Amino acid sequence: MAAEAEGLEPETAAGEDAAGDATDAVDARLGAPPLLAGNRLSLDLYPRGCHRLLHLCAQQVRQLLEVEFLQLSGHEDPQLLQATLARLPWSLPRLRSLVLKGGQHRDALGACLRGSLATLPASLSGLAHLAHLDLSFNSLETLPACVPQLCGLDALLLSHNCLSELPEALGALAALTFLAATHNRLQTLPAALGSLSSLQRLDLSENLLDALPPEIGGLSSLAELNLASNRLQGLPASLAGLRSLRLLVLHSNLLASVPAGLARLPLLARLDLRDNQLRDVPPELLNAPFVRLQGNPLGGPSPGPHSPPGTPVVPEMPRLLLTSDLDSFAVTPLGCSVTLACGVRLQFPVGATATPVTIRYRLWLPEPRLVPLGPHDSLLSGVLELQPHGVAFQKDVGLWLLFVPPRARRCREVVVRTLSDNSWSDLETHLEEEAPKRLWARCQVPHFSWFLVVSRPVSDACLVPPEGTLLCSSGHPGVKVTFPPGATEEPRHARMQVVRVGSRELPALLGEPEAAASPLLYLSQSGPPSFLRPVTVQLPLPPGVTGLSLDRSHLHLLYRAPPAATWDDITAQVALELTHLYARFQVTHFSWYWLWYTTKTCVGGLARKAWERLRLHRVSLIALQRRRDPEQVLLQCLPRNKVDSTLRRLLERYRGPEPSDTVEMFEGEKFFAAFERGINVDADRPDCVEGRVCFVFYSHLKNLKEVYVTTTLDRRAQAVRGQVSFYRGEVPEEVPEEAEAARQKRGADAPWMATLPLKLPRLRGSKGPGQGAGLSLAPLNLGDAETGFLTQSNLLNVAGRLGPDWPAVALHLGLPYRELQRIRHEFRDDLDGQIRHMLFSWAERQAGQPGAVGLLVEALEQSDRRDVAEEVRAVLELGRRKYQEGIQRTSLAPGDLGPPGSSASRSPEPAQT
Repeated sequence: MAAEAEGLEPETAAGEDAAGDATDAVDARLGAPPLLAGNRLSLDLYPRGCHRLLHLCAQQVRQLLEVEFLQLSGHEDPQLLQATLARLPWSLPRLRSLVLKGGQHRDALGACLRGSLATLPASLSGLAHLAHLDLSFNSLETLPACVPQLCGLDALLLSHNCLSELPEALGALAALTFLAATHNRLQTLPAALGSLSSLQRLDLSENLLDALPPEIGGLSSLAELNLASNRLQGLPASLAGLRSLRLLVLHSNLLASVPAGLARLPLLARLDLRDNQLRDVPPELLNAPFVRLQGNPLGGPSPGPHSPPGTPVVPEMPRLLLTSDLDSFAVTPLGCSVTLACGVRLQFPVGATATPVTIRYRLWLPEPRLVPLGPHDSLLSGVLELQPHGVAFQKDVGLWLLFVPPRARRCREVVVRTLSDNSWSDLETHLEEEAPKRLWARCQVPHFSWFLVVSRPVSDACLVPPEGTLLCSSGHPGVKVTFPPGATEEPRHARMQVVRVGSRELPALLGEPEAAASPLLYLSQSGPPSFLRPVTVQLPLPPGVTGLSLDRSHLHLLYRAPPAATWDDITAQVALELTHLYARFQVTHFSWYWLWYTTKTCVGGLARKAWERLRLHRVSLIALQRRRDPEQVLLQCLPRNKVDSTLRRLLERYRGPEPSDTVEMFEGEKFFAAFERGINVDADRPDCVEGRVCFVFYSHLKNLKEVYVTTTLDRRAQAVRGQVSFYRGEVPEEVPEEAEAARQKRGADAPWMATLPLKLPRLRGSKGPGQGAGLSLAPLNLGDAETGFLTQSNLLNVAGRLGPDWPAVALHLGLPYRELQRIRHEFRDDLDGQIRHMLFSWAERQAGQPGAVGLLVEALEQSDRRDVAEEVRAVLELGRRKYQEGIQRTSLAPGDLGPPGSSASRSPEPAQT
């Protein structure tokens, strides 16, 4: 190969063979799949993809002549990428699909980086068979001249570029059925767009369009049109001529009116007009069930004949309703109101930002390193991350978080906790009730970070001046702290929390009916650790005890100083002043205080056990198998009072053993489930370590996971009787053997908690571990690097789970009923064949299309197969994680900015509450 002919430096060309050998070694080290699989060549996930392709061309690999699908990264060296693309018409003459996406790399805030691709070589027009071209997430400012010359092009994806216009020459693509140019800078559209008579789907959302050409009405085959989040102020009447239109999305624009003819479109099934400036809507649309009009000032005031001349129409604040497949949105100085699919609302007031800002968000699953909880706190929500971190807004932003209502509310409060300056703090929070079981926690935030909702004991605070003050508990009026004059030279903040103690807890622990304890008091303050003068603390005497009748030798004042877990009896070190109902004592520094009345003498160790018992939750563990699919196992940790109601709801679809005996767990405690006696987890999951499913217990969250299990034993001979055991803590290097676990069952510190039996029934007929082995399917990967892939093996797993539910899934995937009938007839004696044919024929049509995996997950949820949908999400998350780890090992990208507690972000100390 002549280096000069390819526009390469001689040393670059001469090093191609060495580069190819080196990158092959990287593949072997990472366990990467083969580059060339059938008619598909995937180089976008590999370093030096262009070098690899040129290396294959130099070796004259005959398989290249059969390649129809090629994926390259847009992050390659621009000169090398151009030289590689110039060879394609000769090296890959049968190419039908070309994907040149950027976005595989992310910046420090997790945002996708655009690729370096800014143009295409003119010779690319020689790809006579090319039907699919994806140039998304690149740096295109104009459409390359060769693109309109690709006359056979069926799908063109241009999203997330820098295009300000589309050329008139685009009208030459007579075969085009799908055009996506979202997230660009388009201000106008060419009139020639209306000549694309075969176009069925057009997505121009997230641009700067303020008008549409009348010629758009010539798109006679158009079924879906998305113009959301533009600046449209009006619509041409020609839109009423789109007789094939089924979906029209126009939300988040500046529309003041819409053509009345839209109501007469015969096939229109959905018209989204939310968050515009519509005041008058044609009556035919106003009451139509397929029209969405939320967020419009319908019937609101507008300048009329009696308004002063020149009165402007002040547009309402834009409103955005984001779906689950979006993770970012833009905020301008005009402000906006945003509702996220994960149960979050944001209100950006006008002037909150001086320039447009892109906001990114992510909802993390809670785990101890992300959730700073005090000893008596409870978590009520997931962990929300909002980026960019630390950027101060000019006006506070309103934040609403949906949370699970706590069961006990007496002397407790709900607050939003956030990370600020490497420390966690609680924001002033207000509750808004939307429904009996739907509560919102509302707060104002000056900048973005991590946020979560917690329930804590009521906190009372005050500013202590040098003149002294009094701090009283709002939940327990008898608890008071008196600060004398001179206790501090500079003002400092003081805070108290009071924890209620059940009247039966202490007598049961001590075996002493007359034992009693006061409420538990926690005091904290800012500034120097000690006060200059003693501070007087008042606690109520334990229930049933009065100052006139008590035996002082039985009264104990206990003290605990974090982070120590021990309680000390300091009765002899302080002067206790007793009244009829209260005890008073003086201290110079703050911590935990507790008043006991008992005949026991050494109470420090007993106090530690009693304090632990206050924080323990009584729970049961369940393991149920789906009736129609015994390989699907539901694992859940439930508070004892919810077991019966949950089982009544689940037993219509599941069956299994009785719940475990009651065990006690702390909030935020880790545990795991290990399958034993021949049963194993079927799929590699992000929450699995060496085949053990990891959990973190939070008393107000679901603590539920559904997994699929398999066995290496022969189920055709007999049923497999196995079990699942639950253990405390993180997964050790070696889980105790069953016999050893049995010996430890009654040990106080034993990790074992419960064992529940499982049964995989005997397989009947020829179906066995090799099912589907004879199925002949074209290799495919559904999805992309950004959202995750589903491989052929993953799809086979999904097909194996659907069973009789497959027709509902097929219909939600958009397959016509006539095709379902044809599949049933063609595979009338083979249910598995029906499912696999339906799923893989749909997947082959979706290959390379954006959003295909999300469509599958949505169809599974709509068909009430959320179990399979969660499995798919777990596979995608695992794939994304492995991809990020892979490119980091090859130094392709810096580590992402991790959550609090990760190696990329130093974990701050939890807030003491």
